Amino acid sequence: MEQNSFTHITDWNQDGKGVARVDGKVIFIDEALPGEIVHWQPVRQKKTYAEGKIIQLLKPSASRQKPRCEYYTSCGGCSSQHIEFTTQVALKQRAWLSQMQRLGKVQPKELIAPIYGWPWHYRQRVTLATNYKLGQLQMGFRARHSHDVVDIAYCLVLPRHVSEALKPIKDVLRHWPENSVGDIKINQGNEVTALTLYVKQITTRMRRDVHQLIRQLQDKTNQRWQWWLNDGQDTVLQTTPSETADLSYNLPEYRISITYSPNDFTQVNQNTNALMVHRAMQWLQPQAGEKIIDWFCGLGNFSLPIARLGAQVTGVEGSVLMCQRAQENARRNGLTKYTHFYQANLFEITSKKIQQLDYAHKWLLDPPRAGAQKLIEALNEMNDKYLPIRIVYISCDPATLARDANLLVRRGYQYRAGGIMNLFAQTSHVESIAIFDWVND
Repeated sequence: MEQNSFTHITDWNQDGKGVARVDGKVIFIDEALPGEIVHWQPVRQKKTYAEGKIIQLLKPSASRQKPRCEYYTSCGGCSSQHIEFTTQVALKQRAWLSQMQRLGKVQPKELIAPIYGWPWHYRQRVTLATNYKLGQLQMGFRARHSHDVVDIAYCLVLPRHVSEALKPIKDVLRHWPENSVGDIKINQGNEVTALTLYVKQITTRMRRDVHQLIRQLQDKTNQRWQWWLNDGQDTVLQTTPSETADLSYNLPEYRISITYSPNDFTQVNQNTNALMVHRAMQWLQPQAGEKIIDWFCGLGNFSLPIARLGAQVTGVEGSVLMCQRAQENARRNGLTKYTHFYQANLFEITSKKIQQLDYAHKWLLDPPRAGAQKLIEALNEMNDKYLPIRIVYISCDPATLARDANLLVRRGYQYRAGGIMNLFAQTSHVESIAIFDWVND
């Protein structure tokens, strides 16, 4: 297929690419926006579609803007800086609705207004890669469409003090033996920021370097820092608890503080996470006397607010360690009376195991990208009277949500409402919420 001189972009997909049709074939073009006219060049040809890149922009969208970051054209950390912020959110909602219809053949009865979040300096959890090129250390995100590392001196989506820390961190690590350090992870908590270094063998001098670095970062950023070491097996705090605070984040509306370690899953955006939890509680409406199951409960991000609102909650998670951490967070927040955490493989769950947990009035689901297909399919084997009256589904992948929404509608649930939550500004990633009510009496 040759490049087309005048290709009109008609849509935008979940991967952040403009969509067009040329000679009956669907074309996905990097960084193209709806309404634009472009010259483009194919970069990949498939039987039913092609992928391309812009050669010349003939008619730009009014929402196109100059990216703020000098690394944007090569760095894979962001993919939407060329789009005005409110338009980013509108395009995500549009792509999300398209996937609900195209992949799931379902649409929510009510479209919920998006949560916009912050456009910049929001990413409070990040993993940076390292590489050596001509003997020089590179530290940053992976490049677009490759495993190369884009060497960065700052990042506009990281908190300012974390961005300011990148250069001092690199200045220390570049003097270490080549390939001695792997990934670098940074977590900003309420009271402390944690730096985790993946180093298989660390010398006394290297330890001394990092201790000096931590003191330098505290002076430079006016923030408390701690460091953790991962030796390929365990991640261990290298500063004593008396020197630093616990790594934690707050849900202030519910007077909850959740403690975690750098390896635990937490949302990258704590402020928008708090808005997401609030929205989930609005739709779940936990009541005293109700029993609610929080599937894929993790550290208790949703379980503990449910308990604070007076309902009895059972959190179910695949990891024994995460169940233990969730139970400890319940204890720290004075909620053990309302909580119970249970380990189960949710990708092999059966209706029998579900019914062993006793009847729950409502469910909350927050699965990984693979979704909750096995769990939802188990509903087909359950008597109607044992089904939850409402399911609130938090999704990080519209494709698996669309599939699971179709399964729920076929089971007799109404797709009551849904919409996106913009936890990852400047990217095409979509977090969303969907509400399902039992109506097949």
